Amino acid sequence: MYGMLRLQEGRRRDQIQQYLLHVVHPALPILGFDEAEAVWQAQQRVRLGRQGKSPAFADSQIAAVAATNNLVLVTRNLRDFENFTDLGVENWFDEAPGASDS
Repeated sequence: MYGMLRLQEGRRRDQIQQYLLHVVHPALPILGFDEAEAVWQAQQRVRLGRQGKSPAFADSQIAAVAATNNLVLVTRNLRDFENFTDLGVENWFDEAPGASDS
């Protein structure tokens, strides 16, 4: 939505908005941030703070939603999530093994 809303008003923005609302949104579950996520986030931030680490607040929210819903977090930015425990993190964008030119 953010990228679409940044576009100037016009036909292209309208087309993208319609696609997002009628194709993407119905097929993509929106996960909330409730008590379970808040507790997980707080516990992780306290644990990491005691180790002298301070994860970004938004990163810890993202991690909390993934962890409490038993999901694997897919990101190119593994480093920001490496210190969280009980969180599966994968980078699907790295080159697949054996795919490099020989």
